[in-house]
Amino acid sequence: MAYIQVVLLLSLLLALTSCFLTFAADPASLQDFCVADMNGFACKNPAWVQANDFAFSGLHNPGNTGNPFGSAITPVTVAQIPALNTLGISMVRIDYAPWGVVVPHYHPRATEIITVIEGSLEVGFVTSNPDNRLISKTLQKGDVFVFPVGLVHYQRNIGNMNAVTISGLNSQNPGVITIGNAVFDSKPDISTDILAKAFQVNKNIVQQIKGKF
Repeated sequence: MAYIQVVLLLSLLLALTSCFLTFAADPASLQDFCVADMNGFACKNPAWVQANDFAFSGLHNPGNTGNPFGSAITPVTVAQIPALNTLGISMVRIDYAPWGVVVPHYHPRATEIITVIEGSLEVGFVTSNPDNRLISKTLQKGDVFVFPVGLVHYQRNIGNMNAVTISGLNSQNPGVITIGNAVFDSKPDISTDILAKAFQVNKNIVQQIKGKF
């Protein structure tokens, strides 16, 4: 009897484990694809789907880095390829002028993996409070680096030549929150008094910074 009870208990545990693993995994797709109709990202009628819904042209073209940051981002998300809808993946090309930067920012919905195609980059991300540890590295052509989801990160071209990277992100629409814009260019404004206390500076300095955005 004891043996039968042990077998039954083990069977129950295996069944529960299998059940938990099933719930923990992403649900299986119920159709081949769900091409966005760009009106709320609902699925387009499959009969209306065309090859162009799955394609994007132009990633070979350099972006215009003639801006204060010296960088240009060419996204390939669901907004550019409707067929990415529900597939949980996207990519980005980034061009950097010499010493150009992608300023500190984070993606609220995606981890990013970046590959250096040309040039040399300094990259880094900051861990969450209370450590706020900077993890940074210099990358060369062919190197790969990962920025975990939700963590502030940056890239900087440390060479005298143009640089190019390609990133993959595990979201069709990863989003981006640039720290400077979010803090100093919110609409409506965050109170100058709050920002002065947050950054431990004079209110006049905060106003000067706001004037840059």
